[in-house]
Amino acid sequence: MNALQPIEAADEAEAPLDLQDEAIADAQRLRRIEALLFASPEPLSENLIADRVPGGAVKPLLEELQELYKDRGINLRKVANRWQFVTAEDCAEVLVTTQETTRKLSRPALETLAIIAYHQPCSRADIEDVRGVSVSKGSLDQLMQLGWVKMRGRRDAPGRPLLYGTTPAFLEHFDLESIGDLPGLQDLKAQGLLEGTLPPGFDVPRPTDAVDGEDEDEDSYDG
Repeated sequence: MNALQPIEAADEAEAPLDLQDEAIADAQRLRRIEALLFASPEPLSENLIADRVPGGAVKPLLEELQELYKDRGINLRKVANRWQFVTAEDCAEVLVTTQETTRKLSRPALETLAIIAYHQPCSRADIEDVRGVSVSKGSLDQLMQLGWVKMRGRRDAPGRPLLYGTTPAFLEHFDLESIGDLPGLQDLKAQGLLEGTLPPGFDVPRPTDAVDGEDEDEDSYDG
C-alpha cells in the first residue's frame, strides 16, 4: 500500500502540469485566431477558423476574444454566423475624413457663367442669344449647386422669364470685391484671353448688381 503512494503522489503532481500545458495551448490558439481575424478582409465562419487553427473547438475561444475586445476601440462581432473585427460604434467618428475635391467646369458651364456675370441679371434666352446655342439645364444646375449663380427674380415681360445672377460666393471664389471688378476689355487683352481681330464696335459689357423691375425674391421657386 505504501509502495503505491509515491506513484499516486506523482500523478497528482503531473495533473497541474497538464492543465498548464492546455492553458498555454489555448492561449496560443487564441492568438492565432486573433491574428487570422485581424488580417481577414471579410468575415470568417467558425468552420474555416477551425480548419486554419486546429486543436479543438473554436467557439469558446471566439467568445473569450469577443469578451476581451468588448470595451476596446475595435470589437469582435458575429453576424450571419461569421466573425469579424469591426470599429466600435462610439469610435467610428474618428475614422471619418473630409477630402476636398476640385471639379472642373465644363466649357458650356464656364461660358454660361461668364455670360451671367457680365450680363446679369439675364434670362436663359439672353444666355442663348450670346452663346448662339441652347443652354442645357445641367450647366445652370451645376452653377447653382456650386452656389455661384442664383435666381434673381423674373423679368417684367411676356412669360415672365426667370433671371439669373451671380452670388457673393462667386465674388469670394474669384477674389472680387464687387461684380464691377470683373476684368474689362483691356484687361482681357492683356491676359491673352482675347486674341485675333475683334469685330468693329466690340466691347465687354459693364456688369451690375442692379435689378431693374424684377421680383427679387425667387427663393421659393421650385422649377
